[in-house]
Amino acid sequence: MNSKYILEMNHITKLFPGVKALDDVLLQLRPHTVLGVVGENGAGKSTLMKILSGVYPCGEYTGEIRIDGKPRIFHNVADSEAAGISIIYQELMLFPELSIAENITLRTSSRLINQDDMYAEAAKWMQLVGLEENPELAVKHIGVGKQQLVEIAKALSLNTKILILDEPTSALTKKDVDHLHQLIDNLRSQGVSCIYISHKLEEILQICDDVTILRDGKTIDTRPIAELDEQTIISLMVGRNMANRFPPKLPSVSQEIVFEVKNLNLTKAGSPEQYILKDINFQLYRGEILGIAGLMGAGRTELVNSIFGDFKGDLTGEILVDGKPVKIQHPKHAIQAGLGLCTEDRKFNGLNLIESVEKNVVIASIDRYTKWGVVDRNTSAADVKALIQKTNVKAPSIETLAMNLSGGNQQKVVISKWMMLGARIMIFDEPTRGIDVGTKYEIYCLMNELKKQGVSIIMVSSEMPEILGVSDRIVILNQGVISGELDGNDATEVAIMEKLI
Repeated sequence: MNSKYILEMNHITKLFPGVKALDDVLLQLRPHTVLGVVGENGAGKSTLMKILSGVYPCGEYTGEIRIDGKPRIFHNVADSEAAGISIIYQELMLFPELSIAENITLRTSSRLINQDDMYAEAAKWMQLVGLEENPELAVKHIGVGKQQLVEIAKALSLNTKILILDEPTSALTKKDVDHLHQLIDNLRSQGVSCIYISHKLEEILQICDDVTILRDGKTIDTRPIAELDEQTIISLMVGRNMANRFPPKLPSVSQEIVFEVKNLNLTKAGSPEQYILKDINFQLYRGEILGIAGLMGAGRTELVNSIFGDFKGDLTGEILVDGKPVKIQHPKHAIQAGLGLCTEDRKFNGLNLIESVEKNVVIASIDRYTKWGVVDRNTSAADVKALIQKTNVKAPSIETLAMNLSGGNQQKVVISKWMMLGARIMIFDEPTRGIDVGTKYEIYCLMNELKKQGVSIIMVSSEMPEILGVSDRIVILNQGVISGELDGNDATEVAIMEKLI
């Protein structure tokens, strides 16, 4: 049977206890094209892809999947792969200790493996994706962008016809993004169709042929890219017109210096000549948002982690809170000094994913609810309920596991944790990474609310519009050194980039 589509997902409905995650969803992928799939966190994108990739097997949902016009039933991931479908998740699924070749070619098998054949096979797929490394090199020794190429090479070695990329550029440099997009173009011309899931709408408009918009578990529309612009996509995603991507900037509360870094230096352990950060000096005022801009590898995360007492290497310099020197050699010291850190990777070191919303929110403040070793659960639960209502965490209950929340709601839980503690200096490292445009706006509003309360904020972001749209002042970090400072109201992208060259 000939079909206009290489993939059709018809009338897909998926229920979780108390929640209809997908409601009669329709998704159609044309041959030799890239289909963008967009929607707010919780719209159903991940659930739909888990059905397509066999993570949720037949019987756990209703509806039909067709490949080249023929109905297919997937009992597991292997069935989906056998049908020519591969998915590359945002969190890469590689074995860091194994070589590039082993990650690309090894299968579950009882037969002996000829190493020469393995390297030759891997080299073929590496060449296809433009990966020039030695196939014997361990994956842990290459960067994230090249690790992603290993994932794509592994997928192509399975004779993939449909490649799903889930937030593929969230941790990539611009150079790596450009290389990935060129690779997708090449694959498209060679007959591989792609599904591209991203919150970065500029990339959707750049690389995709068609776009499917999901909202609240339903298909809202599918349109060719020529009929779309960024504002139209946003309006379809959120169900309302969003003329402004950022709330109005609020004036800083005062010119009172609440936090200061003097002559901060971070060197590699045992190598005092190898600087990670050098001669860092800046001040933070009460009730302001200080943006830290810089290219990937500039040392931004290392800077905020050092301030929070989580660093590797030798740290020197001085940190002052309210004009008084404090010694921060461990995160507990930072917390005692009134600091809170929303980490770059919320799933890895911002949340306990297998614990409840309540436990994640209250963990930093547990002493407040503990007497004689016993936690007052009634009081803590009441406080958590009130706070997550204020931060608009969408969860069935405070007993919901953090792992079952969307990325945006997970981030709100992290923010709630530090609000519960009453942190006076909040550090946001990539606060909206992997978060949809509607939830981004909510987080910016939360930051404004913290400003009103006199909380001071340090924000690291790789997104230039975010830095410009939110910051009161901007510090530019370049190769571990502060190369400039700009007023947030007058700063431009060109002015920032001039200080990064």
